[in-house]
This record gives sequence, structure tokens and C-alpha cells, in this order.
Amino acid sequence: MTKTIQNDMTKPSIYDLTRDQLITWALEHGAKKFRATQIWDWLYKKRVQSFDEMTNIAKDFIEILKDNFVLNPLKQRLVQEAKDGTVKYLFELPDGMLVETVLMRQRYGLSVCVTTQVGCNIGCTFCASGLIKKQRDLTAGEIIAQIMLVQKYFDERGLEERVSHVVVMGIGEPFDNYDNVINFIKTINDDNGLAIGARHITVSTSGLAPKIREFAETGLQINLAISLHAPNNDVRTSIMRINRQFPIEKLFEAIDYYIEVTNRRVTFEYIMLSGVNDRPEHARELVALLKDKKKLVYVNLIPYNPVSEHDQYSRSSKDDVLKFYDILKKGGINCVIRQEHGTDIDAACGQLRSKTMKADKKTQPDTKAFDAVTVGFETKIQSWKWRQKIEKLFEKILP
Repeated sequence: MTKTIQNDMTKPSIYDLTRDQLITWALEHGAKKFRATQIWDWLYKKRVQSFDEMTNIAKDFIEILKDNFVLNPLKQRLVQEAKDGTVKYLFELPDGMLVETVLMRQRYGLSVCVTTQVGCNIGCTFCASGLIKKQRDLTAGEIIAQIMLVQKYFDERGLEERVSHVVVMGIGEPFDNYDNVINFIKTINDDNGLAIGARHITVSTSGLAPKIREFAETGLQINLAISLHAPNNDVRTSIMRINRQFPIEKLFEAIDYYIEVTNRRVTFEYIMLSGVNDRPEHARELVALLKDKKKLVYVNLIPYNPVSEHDQYSRSSKDDVLKFYDILKKGGINCVIRQEHGTDIDAACGQLRSKTMKADKKTQPDTKAFDAVTVGFETKIQSWKWRQKIEKLFEKILP
């Protein structure tokens, strides 16, 4: 058997591998195909927390697994639970960066919203996710690990509940991390793995038109959602920077191609911002935009979760939302007002992460003040007043 040893900091998660990739890796390391199948079973059916729990795998091959992989790369940092049963998790990655995951209890099952990137470059002006620029993509394994840790909560308590639905709508633009997201979907959809049905998986994009076309050709039967949020280019560009690169005309050419290839319905996400995109004329424009594809579109009207850093926006009134909804329905457009989850916690994308990072900064010493003193400390301090000021400053920094 070939043995490849890696530094712990550079080891990938074994969750990174799809079933076919795990089989290939096992064969390359001197094992039979059935051995990879056994490992896969331990990972996703028995859902073990360490390689040592794989009792029917030879010890020498367990060591090879340990030398090459970690199992779950995430560490749970914080958990918030809302009155409605929504749970928000803050996970720490091996490099110390933070990501969020949300568990929502729906009438049809347990739905998990996963994050695909650390930060986001799309630049939606109403969203907490984009407050921090994209720092890196998550690997497929780091996305899968979010599902596994949520499922672990239920397994440990013997609740016999399982994650039944997944929405790829957390921090980041999924199609900007396309390959890892596709491998993630293949793994959780695998009949021999978590076996989450394709129609129970939804991936959302802000509108990367070329990737929508590429996605149409994968043959995956999962749901596609488009973050539209405006019915015309002027409004959409003002709230979504991505519209400069892929304006509505280019976006809808890609959507038409997707519908033509797949014959699958597309969901349009529309966040309701008071006085920005929620006027009756906006609703009528949206009807006109979608009128030629009525049977294959669905509009999801989303109440806005306020973000302190984006205080120029506020949520639309209930009356305005209902008027908007009524115009869409009378125009023959299938639509729904999304049920809110976790409004009493930081459930909107990026909120918990942003607050935690701010709190972390507050607990660190004020190094700028300290440096301001120490830089000139080699020179003699001749002024008594300056001596007093510096002593007071030290008292604040070092109580």
C-alpha cells in the first residue's frame, strides 16, 4: 500500500471526495473497491466521528486514512436557537475563519441552509453576507461538514430526525464556487450516502449567466433559484452590483436556456425593500418580465431582515407586501410570501458571523494606541504633561 503523509494543517477532509473519487483514491492506495464502499458507508450511513470507529477496516489502512485526511474539519463556535425552532450555527474552519449554517423546521421536514464561501464579492447592498469581501471558497468537504454537524445533533440525542432538505443560500455565491458546490450536491444526493432527494435540494445564484447555462447541462434534477430582487435594470443595479456584469437581458437569456434544456421550474427570490422595489409599478413590471414563462416560474417574496450596517433599507409594510402579492397573482404568476424563520436571532445570512467578528475585535487589546506610545518610546519625554497623558493611556490599556 502507498502511504502519503501530510501535515495536519494541509490535510483535506475525506468529505471532499465524491463516491467515485473515494473509490479511485482507495484503488490508488492498494485497497479494493469494496473497501471504499465500506468507508463510504461508515461516513454517511453510520456517520462516525472518527476513523477509529470504522471497525471493519484494517488498522494499517485506518492509519493511511489518518495520514491523508481529517474527518470533519469544522469546529462549532456558537449556536443560537429561536423560539420557532430555527437554529443558527457558527462554525470555525481550520484556518480560523467563520461560516454560518441555519437549520429551519419546516412543515415538510428539516431544512438546512449552507454556506459556500467565506465572505462574498457579489456586492448586494442590502445583505450582511457582503459586509466582508470573499476571502476564500469552501471545499466540498467543508460544505458537507455543515450538514454532518447538524445531523450529529439529532443522532446524539436519538431523535430519529434527519436533514431532509438543503438550500444552498448561505454566505457566498454558489456558482462562484461551482466545482465544489457540484461535488457537494452529488455527495448529499448519492443514494448510498445521505440520500437527500434531488428535488429537496435548491441552489440559489445571484445571476452568473454562464454558470446557469453550464448547470443546465449537468443533468442534476435539483431546484434552481435566482436572486432577482428587482424587475428592471435601474433598480437591480442600484442594489445588486452583479447586474452591471449580467444585466436582466443576459440573465434571462441564460434562464430561458436552462428552462429549454431541463423543462424545470425556476424560483425567483424577491426581497421586499420599502420604497425601493415594492411599489405596485414594480409588481406590474415583474408580471411583464415573467409572463411568457408563467407555468415554469415561481416567485418567493421575502420579508427583509434588517442589517445595522445597511440602515438605508427597511422592510416593506404588510399592506405593501400583500398588494404586491395580489398584483402578481392576478397577473397569473405563482408566488408565495416566505414564512419567516429565526427573527429573534441573527438568522439572516452573515448576521451572526459579522456580530461575532466585531465581538472578537473588542476583546483584543487596542494595539493602535499601544503602538502610538511605543514607537516614540526611545526618545526622551521632556514634557510632564505628555508623561501624564502616556501614564493614563497605559492605565487604560493595561489595567
